[in-house]
Amino acid sequence: MFELIKKNGKARRGVFTCAHGTVQTPVFMNVGTQGAIKGAVSAADLEKIGTQVELSNTYHLHLRPGDRLIHDMGGLHKFMTWDGPILTDSGGFQVFSLSSLRKIKEEGVYFASHIDGHKIFMGPEESMQIQSNLGSDICMAFDECVKNPAPYEYVKASCERTLRWLIRCKQENERLNKLPDTVNPQQMLWGINQGGTYPDLRIWHMKQIAELDLPGYAIGGLAVGESTQTMYDIIDTVEPYMPENKTRYLMGVGTPGNIIEGVARGIDFFDCVMPARNARHAKLFTWQGALNLKNAKYERDTLPIDPQCDCPTCRRYTRSYLHHLFKAEEMLAMRLSVIHNLYFYNKLAERIRDAIDDDSFEAFRAEYSEKLDRRI
Repeated sequence: MFELIKKNGKARRGVFTCAHGTVQTPVFMNVGTQGAIKGAVSAADLEKIGTQVELSNTYHLHLRPGDRLIHDMGGLHKFMTWDGPILTDSGGFQVFSLSSLRKIKEEGVYFASHIDGHKIFMGPEESMQIQSNLGSDICMAFDECVKNPAPYEYVKASCERTLRWLIRCKQENERLNKLPDTVNPQQMLWGINQGGTYPDLRIWHMKQIAELDLPGYAIGGLAVGESTQTMYDIIDTVEPYMPENKTRYLMGVGTPGNIIEGVARGIDFFDCVMPARNARHAKLFTWQGALNLKNAKYERDTLPIDPQCDCPTCRRYTRSYLHHLFKAEEMLAMRLSVIHNLYFYNKLAERIRDAIDDDSFEAFRAEYSEKLDRRI
């Protein structure tokens, strides 16, 4: 399932294999929360811009259109016509983001739908059942994402409960994969490390979940209130206790610089809504830094978004045209910009892989880690 090919320091070059294909790592996963990339980007577009893995969300698809409907349509791959690997988040992050609408108990979490307020229950078994209906290649464990900072005793109790939930997730995932009508009987479960900003809890929890011998492990509960340096410190704390022969995933992070620094600390998989969200607001990434195409200085600019980029948008359109589209509030502005930003992130991961292959990752990191995050 995962082959570690080589390392540059802690930076890892690998190949991950699942039911729907092979993934070269490090990799950035393009986020299609509800089975679609926001900004009118289709599965066919994802193929053209170098996407390796698509990510969708259990909670949102459970609410709309319903995981049973997707199961009956042949699973999420067929439903959205995406043939590559899919990772589904467990719904655990909604425990965090819908804090005013939920109640956490040992059996699971009681929600009020953010759409119409109707009551929902989701526990480890329910999350596994929903993800099995979706038929993703990678299903994430149901966990609690705790806001940073949080009291030590609360985080400790949350870690212990998340461990108990993970054991239940594993048992249910194994049961579901054996059922005759399972969409993807090769679906694999990845565990999630929690522990807030407390090093001892992070280490304890990582040691505990590593004993379950899962195919992959994620670091969760970061980029939710702590400083960037604290996030890096937590990764450095946890990494020595993550199995070297298993995939490593940093959830919900982040900027191009964050990804480079995550790779430098031994991470293989990344996802973030940032590139698509920023693109929809005219904030574009380039190899010289970030720019805002709503700025007046781009009104007569005949250059592409990034002269160094060969994405479909940059090959055809000017900054001036995109500036006009945003001012006119045309939907095409978002579509073309999202295509560019996702292509940029996919290309960033490709260039990182090339740098590790060439033993030049540290030089790449020195040149781009800070540059890509700064504003032009």
